[in-house]
Amino acid sequence: MNKKQAIFWTDSALVPLFLLTFYTGVKLHVAGHGADHAVWHYWAVFHALAGFVFTLFGTIHVKDHRGWYKGLKNRGVNGRARMVLALSFIAVLVVATGVALLLWGDGANTPIGLLHYKTGLVTGLLGVLHIFKRRRFFTGNFKMDRKSRFPRRLSTPRRRDLYTAGRTDRGAFDRSADT
Repeated sequence: MNKKQAIFWTDSALVPLFLLTFYTGVKLHVAGHGADHAVWHYWAVFHALAGFVFTLFGTIHVKDHRGWYKGLKNRGVNGRARMVLALSFIAVLVVATGVALLLWGDGANTPIGLLHYKTGLVTGLLGVLHIFKRRRFFTGNFKMDRKSRFPRRLSTPRRRDLYTAGRTDRGAFDRSADT
């Protein structure tokens, strides 16, 4: 598998993992209001596992796109970059509070648990916006290449060489005029 394929499959796996992590987090919060501790515990374990796998793929995703982060020095922070940076910083906070809950927290209704829940909601909103801005990547803008089983973009403009583009009005680009 080449680098583009790895990036594609990592990005594709992040969407359902994001939805699963967000869903289990909300269900965990709702279960915390119930009387059955076992149900809360099951959702906590499921959420921790989903969050771990999502964090693993998210780390790979950020590593794959580290050039984008490095390019911020030259480009500056504007437009879509602000949202992605906000998502990155808040996701780090969610992961940090999640790890703190696993290691030192008592869980439900602790200040760090509520901070994790609130930052998780913000991450959910920013994550949905992040996915929505890239929806063409996940919709029918691709055609499956049968040989590689890797989707290729249909709308990619083809590069044309001015010398071989089949034009008859080459003018100054005509190589035969130089000889």
